[in-house]
Amino acid sequence: MEKPDPAMKLYKSMRLWEFPDQYVLEPTDGSSASSLAISRLDGSMNLIDEIPQCDTLRVPKIRTVYGVVGMLKLLAGSYLIVITERERVGSYLGYPIFKITSMKVFPCDHSLKNSPEEQKKMESEFSRLLNVAERTLGLYFSYDVNITLSSQRLHDLGDESKLLPLWRQADPRFLWNNYMLEVLIDNKLDPYLLPVMQGSFQSIQAAIGKDILDVTLVARRCTRRNGTRMWRRGADADGFVANFVETEQIIKLNGHTASFIQVRGSIPLLWDQIVDLKYKPKFEIVRLEEAPRVVERHFLDLRKKYGNVLAVDLVNKHGGEGSLCEKFGDAMQTIASDDVRYLHFDFHRICGHVHFERLSILYDQVEDFLIKNRYLMLNEKGEKVEAQVGVVRTNCIDCLDRTNVTQSMIARKMLEFQLRRLGVFSAEETISTHPNFDESFKILWANHGDDISIQYSGTPALKGDFVRYGQRTVQGILNDGKNALMRYYLNNFCDGTKQDAIDLVQGHYIVSVSRSITPTTQKGGIEAITSFPLALSLILTGFFFATMSLRRVRHDVWNLLFALVWASMSLVIAAFVRANGRIFCNRPRLHQPRP
Repeated sequence: MEKPDPAMKLYKSMRLWEFPDQYVLEPTDGSSASSLAISRLDGSMNLIDEIPQCDTLRVPKIRTVYGVVGMLKLLAGSYLIVITERERVGSYLGYPIFKITSMKVFPCDHSLKNSPEEQKKMESEFSRLLNVAERTLGLYFSYDVNITLSSQRLHDLGDESKLLPLWRQADPRFLWNNYMLEVLIDNKLDPYLLPVMQGSFQSIQAAIGKDILDVTLVARRCTRRNGTRMWRRGADADGFVANFVETEQIIKLNGHTASFIQVRGSIPLLWDQIVDLKYKPKFEIVRLEEAPRVVERHFLDLRKKYGNVLAVDLVNKHGGEGSLCEKFGDAMQTIASDDVRYLHFDFHRICGHVHFERLSILYDQVEDFLIKNRYLMLNEKGEKVEAQVGVVRTNCIDCLDRTNVTQSMIARKMLEFQLRRLGVFSAEETISTHPNFDESFKILWANHGDDISIQYSGTPALKGDFVRYGQRTVQGILNDGKNALMRYYLNNFCDGTKQDAIDLVQGHYIVSVSRSITPTTQKGGIEAITSFPLALSLILTGFFFATMSLRRVRHDVWNLLFALVWASMSLVIAAFVRANGRIFCNRPRLHQPRP
């Protein structure tokens, strides 16, 4: 890829001056460009040639920042979000890639002093959500190359497009700060417009004989229906699905580059799971009559972007997942063609919880599609000698655990195809015949799965021991149990607030004076002080004393009475928690979507 015009270069390092009335961003990477002044009264911006004079009344704080994530306007103030710490994690097509390790929000809200008291309270609520967004995980960027585009799409960019600023080249689906950049775009501040992607970036290097192989794994999370596990399910009316992730596996070997893309995403129906303190809330399909249209829109979009599509559905045929599986299969029948195929593989019935080697049964069913639709291959001159013309779309319920195991298996097979094509592997050679490379490759995919899972569910992926070690382990099964319980806690008691923060920073909710957050109901008595940890401790305490009393029944009949009392108290508390789930759950308060 050609380097962009130097005039369009992004500033890689800046000095942030915090004056009482304004912030000033001064480029410090060797350029003689103007500085950007941002008013702390109303967030207005202008370029200045000199840093304002300092005196005893204007003693500024000074810090180094590495990029501007964007600006967000709330009710009475605007908020500047910048990168305060970064870590280089590898390279993408020869260009450095950085991970954001720390962001900071700087308020431009001095006008709030003259606002009504109710507006101040609402602004405070919104600004607290920005503090949550400040801790967003898995954010990556580059000053030199557009990581929102796959290798194939970058290669196919026209000469004129290659000279555009990075933000104008970006795929809006994977531009995490798309909404927050709007103010900077309006002010024509291209050198400050840093595209940020959420997902994962992992890489390894391995020796195969005399050859050195670089393998990079990039995950790009879509922002169109972004969110947390229980709070974003299924599709919207436009066919955009929850937890949609494009995963690209790239290898570089002896001057050659090869790339293979897979995608994952929630079942493209209008469905959800209402958080109600049950471990597995009931699946609810909404407006079933719209299913064919939603599915058609979703797969039409995939065909435009990736070519042929093979949808691999890993959900159970029976139980709670069965109805979703049935309705998804029915809707797919209406659009099935040579370009779009649907394949159901009952992962749990066939593989159980330990026999994941039986995924070979699935591979036998998808191999023809993979061979036909190929992968990107560039020769030593950077010329395209092979193109990927189709994609496998994999889903389970969460599109995390079963999906990651399946995608890692397909990626392994495709990598072996590519290495045979390049003459590194013989016809019968596999990754497994190179133990060191095999171990590194498994860890690469396990880390990739953990990254995506943490962003969506709050915990590492389940079944990760198979991806990491090639087999199920006792420790892995125990870890899965712990992570499943942690998901339950996070989904019910933390993710509502996190979802609000996501909706706010990505423009799914637009703040205006005419809108409001749902007021918090004032509670008295036990409801005013209750919380999940307190309720759980009371329940466990009750059952503990009930058990102890039952053990002593044969010595004293009064212990039977005490056991019944303690057990009854525990059941009452549990019933209260269950019936009043809305009190404990952090349900989203941003109830008006972006128009």
